[in-house]
Amino acid sequence: MAAVDISSVETAYAPPPLDPTRKPTVIVDDLHVVYRVSAGAKYDSSPVAGLRRLVNRTASPSMREVHAVKGVSFVAYEGEAIGLIGTNGSGKSTLLRAIAGLLPPERGQVYAKGQPSLLGVNAALLNELSGERNVVLGCLAMGMSLAEVRRQVPEIIEFSGIDDRGDFSSLPMSTYSSGMAARLRFAIAAARKHDVLLIDEALATGDAEFRQRSEQRMQELCAGAGTIFLVSHQLSTIRAMCDRTLWLDSGVLRMDGPTDEVTGTYMDLYGIPR
Repeated sequence: MAAVDISSVETAYAPPPLDPTRKPTVIVDDLHVVYRVSAGAKYDSSPVAGLRRLVNRTASPSMREVHAVKGVSFVAYEGEAIGLIGTNGSGKSTLLRAIAGLLPPERGQVYAKGQPSLLGVNAALLNELSGERNVVLGCLAMGMSLAEVRRQVPEIIEFSGIDDRGDFSSLPMSTYSSGMAARLRFAIAAARKHDVLLIDEALATGDAEFRQRSEQRMQELCAGAGTIFLVSHQLSTIRAMCDRTLWLDSGVLRMDGPTDEVTGTYMDLYGIPR
C-alpha cells in the first residue's frame, strides 16, 4: 500500500474504557517487543559458525534492533472475536506471538488466561505423515485423551473437507495444497475449547464454504467464553468474523474499537472500496 499520513488517526485515537462487568482473558500492558538481527547481510548464525567464532576468537557482527511492537496496551474479554489489521510489517504477527508467550517483551507485560494457542500459516504438521495421523498427534498435543481423539478424528476430517474430493486423509501431508493444509490446521485447533485462540492468516486459503463453517465454529468458541484473535489481510473476513478490531501501524496501536468503525477508517485512509 502507498504511504499515507496517519497522524490524524493517531491524534484522534483514544482507548476504550475498561469494562468492570466482563471477565478479561488477555491484558497487554505497555508492550514493547524488540528483535535483534545481524546488520551483516550474510551472517551465519548456525551452531557450527558460532563455535568457529569462539575458537578463532572472532567477534560477532554488529546487531541491529527492530522495534516491532511499541507500547501496545489493551484488554480482551471473554466471548470476544478480535481482528488485527494493518499493512505488512505492522507488528500483527509479532503481537500474537508475544501473547502466546513465544516472544519475550522488551518492556511491559502480557497476562493471559490459561495458555493461548497460536494457529498460524506455518503451524507444525508433519509432511511425511498422513492427514489422519497429523490429526491424532495434534489432538494429543492439545491434551485430549486417547478416547477423545478417537471420537474426534472423523469429525475433524469431515469439518476440514480434505476428503471431499478423494481419500486425502490417508495421504501424506506433502501431497496437500496450501488450502487443504490450512483447513486441516484450523479444524484441529477448533476441535477443543480454548480460553484464547490466536489465528494468524490460517483461513486465507480456505474457500467460501469452509470460511462459512469456520465463522460458525468461531462463534461457538466465543459463546463458550473463549477469546479469538484473528490476523487477516482480507478485510471481508475480519468484518464477517470479528466484533472488535485492533489496527496496528509500524508497531503502534492506532485504533481499537468496533470492527465496522475501525475497518471503515482504515479503508477510507488507504482508498480501499467498501
